[in-house]
Amino acid sequence: MGEYIISFANWIWGTPMLVILMGGGMILLVHSGFVPFRKIGHAIGLLSGKYDDSLAPGQISSFQALSAAIAATVGLGNISGVAIAINMGGPGAIFWMWVSAFVGMATKFYTCSLAIMFRGKDSEGQIQGGPMYVIEEGMGKKWKFLSIIFCGAGILGLLAIFQANQLTAVLRTVILEPAGLDEGDKTRWIIGITMMVLVAIVILGGIKRIAAVASKMVPFMVALYFVTVIIIVFKYIGDVPEMLLTIVTDAFTGEAMAGGAVGTVIIVGARRAAFSNEAGIGTAPMVHGASKNNEPIREGLIAMLGPFIDTVVVCTLTALVIMLTGVWESTEKDGVRLTLAAFDMALPYYGRYLLMIAVLVFALSTMFTYSYYGHKCFGYLFGAKRADYYNYFYLITIVAGAVASLDVVVSLVDGMYAIMAVPTMISTFYLAPKVRVAMKDYFHRMKNT
Repeated sequence: MGEYIISFANWIWGTPMLVILMGGGMILLVHSGFVPFRKIGHAIGLLSGKYDDSLAPGQISSFQALSAAIAATVGLGNISGVAIAINMGGPGAIFWMWVSAFVGMATKFYTCSLAIMFRGKDSEGQIQGGPMYVIEEGMGKKWKFLSIIFCGAGILGLLAIFQANQLTAVLRTVILEPAGLDEGDKTRWIIGITMMVLVAIVILGGIKRIAAVASKMVPFMVALYFVTVIIIVFKYIGDVPEMLLTIVTDAFTGEAMAGGAVGTVIIVGARRAAFSNEAGIGTAPMVHGASKNNEPIREGLIAMLGPFIDTVVVCTLTALVIMLTGVWESTEKDGVRLTLAAFDMALPYYGRYLLMIAVLVFALSTMFTYSYYGHKCFGYLFGAKRADYYNYFYLITIVAGAVASLDVVVSLVDGMYAIMAVPTMISTFYLAPKVRVAMKDYFHRMKNT
């Protein structure tokens, strides 16, 4: 079974996803008049809460929505995903992650604007957002089959199995193995069950508790990781220009990768960027669609900051740490263990513990937010009253993720992400002209206030 999952993920993340996500994002970037570059200052200003309306429909503030979305994106994709990208595609894969992030900003602007523009109601009358509601409300009932495809893939793709797998690897490597307490599979089961209990305490309280916890954890975890990585980069500051040059040149030559296939480097970069910032996948619109905001464009502008923070800033810093220490050329380790080796080399004695704390917070906050995404998909398909059943399925799979192999876990998530991207991008292109009209109206009104 594992071989089929890996083969499917490798196939769909070839030309099909490059065309849909990279090509589609580039078209949206041009169609928007390069809004991510022209209006990033206004987007940052919106985070102050100056324009928040507590009486607007929705469940959480725009800042909480961005925090919850970033909790789901700034996480192990940045620590583990970058290591996997360099392992599979060489440093050049990071360049293509940058390209994916910039076009992803445009994609996220459109998808999250639409999430407010075409909100729907679940079977209990609660206002909801996300690609499934955008398709049904914006495109009409005849397109509902796309919503069903999206939600079906979301139920499996939005499990926390990758986070569980990598957090287990870190705890075993940093704490249990040095102490001689690691007992293989038995240890994985114990860690998995412990994680399941911790996540249950938060997610069974619903989106308001998830958003409240995420908005407190996210600034802390980003600051901790950011400061640690900056310290390491400064330690090797003289080598930074050479590393950045390597990233750019290798993107077009593939020399650092076995076989030197540039196409593979691009695919690895796009695949890991999509996992890291989720632009075009359709997850962020689900949480941004729940924000108390009557201005679709405003929400889209706030949301587009996600890929920039996530991929251009955090992923680049992780890549520099791995490259500056040279561990990517001298070790067979993969995923989070590779990043751990880099921290160990750069900051002996305490580097691994700082990374372990960051991974712990990253993984748990991502687990909280993913449960909300899957909960919404399940509720759409089977009714809001039954949605809570999904939480129990979700919690059980955390234990499964802790004991499964990394290759199968990554491929299952990647494959489901790819299926989710198809309905999301179809609806975004179909409704893009409406976003453009709303965007012109919004900026005209802003100019006159």
